[in-house]
Amino acid sequence: MSKATEAPTSLKLFNWGFITVWLIVAAFPFMWTLWGSFKVELDFFSIADWTNALTGERTQAVYGSPFTGAGYYGAWVQEGFGSAVINTFIVCFFVVLTSLTIGTLGGYALSRSGFRYTFWLLIIALIFRAMPPITLVSGYLLPFFEWNLWGILPTSIIVLVAINQPFTLWMLHSFFQKIPKDLDESAKVDGCTQFQAFRFVIIPVMWPGVITTGLFSFLLAYNDFAVTAMLLNQENQTMVPKIASFLGTTQTEGNVMFAVAAVVSATVPLFILVMFFQRQIVSGLTAGAVKG
Repeated sequence: MSKATEAPTSLKLFNWGFITVWLIVAAFPFMWTLWGSFKVELDFFSIADWTNALTGERTQAVYGSPFTGAGYYGAWVQEGFGSAVINTFIVCFFVVLTSLTIGTLGGYALSRSGFRYTFWLLIIALIFRAMPPITLVSGYLLPFFEWNLWGILPTSIIVLVAINQPFTLWMLHSFFQKIPKDLDESAKVDGCTQFQAFRFVIIPVMWPGVITTGLFSFLLAYNDFAVTAMLLNQENQTMVPKIASFLGTTQTEGNVMFAVAAVVSATVPLFILVMFFQRQIVSGLTAGAVKG
């Protein structure tokens, strides 16, 4: 790079300073929660002296060490947080699988359709997505109660797919539109049917977009509280409602440190997921660069 095109030193320092500050601000809440998950409540939420959260004075007095895994033991062993983790991944798996199956087929069909009603179908889907999720939940409650389906995992899967499908359809439709229709025509000339062209030609090109959409679908199901809290009973709770139950209610006493440890346990898989799929996510978000 020549000196004429090289960025000024002051601009470089500003950029690095901004990135550093942003990383500190973004990472601090999680790092502080991670640190506090190894303390007792009187240290981490100390009113008398906030430095107790750093030194672990009460934790040292109770457990003989400034760090303890009591919060994790209580959440995972005493309260059975592991079953909530399993339930969460079951729900996420089927939500993503169903959403992507319907979304890829529907998005491809709409992107290749020449009918005018295609636009209005997408508008209706967008309006449907803008509706508060609680309206869908209330609409499903009556048939779920009448058919004795309330409280089990398939109920939340059905509702989460219904909430997520318009977003999935819109996102995949936009990806398919950026793939030249010449690819379909070339595949047909070579003897492929429409579905074979979709399966063997379009999907391999679309794969980053599918992964990106699948990740967003996964996050919607993974982080959901309203739907799962209303539709699942205590035995089938997913992670987020289970964490909320650790805080207790006006009738039952909770344990805040169980909730703190569970929050850390629920957040770690998201970091791993994003780090593992970061290349596919970037490729999917820049899929508009595909040219014929």
